[in-house]
Amino acid sequence: MKQTIILRISMTLMLIFILGCNNNKGEKEMTTPIVQNLYQETHRPQFHFTPQANWMNDPNGMYYHKGKYHLFYQYFPDSTVWGPMHWGHAESTDLLNWKHLPIALFPDSLGCIFSGGAIVDNNNTSKLGTKENPPIIATFTHHDFVGEKAKTNDFQKQSIAFSLDGGYEWIKYASNPVIPNTEKIKDFRDPKVVWHEPSQKWILVLAAYDRVKFYSSANLIDWEFLSDFGIEADERLWECPDLFPIKVEGTNEYKWVLLVSIQKNAPNDGTATSYFIGDFDGTVFKSEIENQKWLDWGTDNYAFVTWNNVPKEDGRIIGIGWMSNWQYAQVVPTENWRSAMTLPRELTLVKSTSDYSLYSLPVKEFKTLRGESTTYSQIDILGEKVLEGSFSTSQAELDLTVDLKKTTANSFGIKLQNEIGENVLIKFNKSERKMFVDRTNSQKDKFSDDFFKSVHSVPIDFEKEKMNIRMIIDAASVEIFINNGELSFTSIFFPSKEFNTISLFTNNRTFSIASAEIYPLKSIWLEKEEEN
Repeated sequence: MKQTIILRISMTLMLIFILGCNNNKGEKEMTTPIVQNLYQETHRPQFHFTPQANWMNDPNGMYYHKGKYHLFYQYFPDSTVWGPMHWGHAESTDLLNWKHLPIALFPDSLGCIFSGGAIVDNNNTSKLGTKENPPIIATFTHHDFVGEKAKTNDFQKQSIAFSLDGGYEWIKYASNPVIPNTEKIKDFRDPKVVWHEPSQKWILVLAAYDRVKFYSSANLIDWEFLSDFGIEADERLWECPDLFPIKVEGTNEYKWVLLVSIQKNAPNDGTATSYFIGDFDGTVFKSEIENQKWLDWGTDNYAFVTWNNVPKEDGRIIGIGWMSNWQYAQVVPTENWRSAMTLPRELTLVKSTSDYSLYSLPVKEFKTLRGESTTYSQIDILGEKVLEGSFSTSQAELDLTVDLKKTTANSFGIKLQNEIGENVLIKFNKSERKMFVDRTNSQKDKFSDDFFKSVHSVPIDFEKEKMNIRMIIDAASVEIFINNGELSFTSIFFPSKEFNTISLFTNNRTFSIASAEIYPLKSIWLEKEEEN
């Protein structure tokens, strides 16, 4: 009986998917469910971007234009589980306070609208606008589910749409697709475009199963294949690539960064975003292949991509990721919506004596959400100490500096906990040279074996005299930044009741804190329900 019910549900969802991906909805249609107590639900983030309701995954098509940051995202407006993909849309003047906008791109006769990018065609190279009113060009994957079901293997193709009003109304190019799937690659998607100044051409990078492919164009319409980049014998699925030049901190040297999200076998299992540092000559990307690194070591920062057209006078590389993991994204215990984005982050490239590393930190604008801090000077902990002050534990930022020279304990850490004993532990172990994030006891109702099955970890350098730990907590997530962004770790959790204490603990000997500050953090959603 159970198998019959599951089969019927699967067949119904399959039919909805087929009809949804091949039904050309009106371009101005928007499904807006009525949600009571919007942004006040259990587990609802208060300063991370979330959709008003229903399913969201990868960030897409991000660009800056006329004072506004545009964020598009994979969206299914009819359910809280993944379905026929649309592009949702929001905008912000400060990367913090977001205004929800109508759906930008709907499925059509060519298929659903999968991930991609967008650029401002300032010189009207596409001739789809004018010099006075240059177009915004979105590049995306058309996914034909009927073709996938028929096992044609060319069901994913790259298409474009353009906007002449800054990104609010979109016109799909009449001769889509602009990059057909001639090799019949089953996973052929997620196009992202960057301008290559030396060759005066647009460069498009897309994922092709276990590698990426590069294309060039003078007009964003006619694309020429350039080269592949991948790891020999790699069997993992690559997704959501991004390519950009970046200046090495404190120097005049530039390198190219290739971001790639990996679908399985990340450092803590499941999905994660990785990167390669190398050089790009307009045709070929070269890097030390074995030196693939991880942008975030946690399980919940995927499909991280960057904003295009950030003003030169700003100069930052700014990106955002989907704060979930495909292992359990569709079953997390949120009722009206599914998924959040990470905080927007600035990326910087730092060179050591022998290597390059990509650092990430929340954008500077984030600090405007801080309230008055609770400050601690030198603290030496034996056992456990609860941190007290005028802040909500479930909506706070902790910034502390550990005196490693004075810390004699081998194991020490930070605990988030509620009154029924549910907790998340962030533990540091000197002998193992690791930080551990343990959410296995974060909720008594174990909604997913994959979510609760293991403690996650990341290698840590304990050789320095001091270690800075910056930890940002928002209802159902923690983002941890070690030593000014040298490494980051993102993890989500869903306690039955919100965490109401933060404590510092040591299993033996002394845990020495040189300084600590805790900030309450404002909500970006309060009093905005009517506005949005």
